[in-house]
Amino acid sequence: MKFNNPSGNLAANGYQQYEFTSTGPKGAISKVIQFEPTHNDTIVNLSFGNKRADGSIDDMAKNGNKDKNSILNAIASALISFFEAHPDKWVFFAGSTPQRTRLYRIAITYTFKELATGFEIMGVVSERGNYFDTPFEKGVNYPAFLVRPRKA
Repeated sequence: MKFNNPSGNLAANGYQQYEFTSTGPKGAISKVIQFEPTHNDTIVNLSFGNKRADGSIDDMAKNGNKDKNSILNAIASALISFFEAHPDKWVFFAGSTPQRTRLYRIAITYTFKELATGFEIMGVVSERGNYFDTPFEKGVNYPAFLVRPRKA
């Protein structure tokens, strides 16, 4: 996957940001994938959505461009590129809606056997307001996910 980013793939915060174009019946739509620091130095947050005019991310946009698989592949490619620069980080991600989180779960489930050879994949579960990670299992409805490269 080729990404278009005039800043050379590094966002101002030192983490990577990727831009690409969704192409389909609704036209060309600029998309952004960004990795942002969290309060935990070992975890970064993946943000994704349409690129607004001011450069920020609209993660609630519904485009209907019929290129869901291409977008998921772009996110996977961005993850791989990010991990090349930051192999010891965990990446946290969740959909901006339950339907989008479900889409991520389905994508992980569908490719789990392949993904599990190179990545540790955790589901995030909530219990009484506290969040815990647990090894990903097919069929479990997780509100979020964590992923990192598998250690050799």
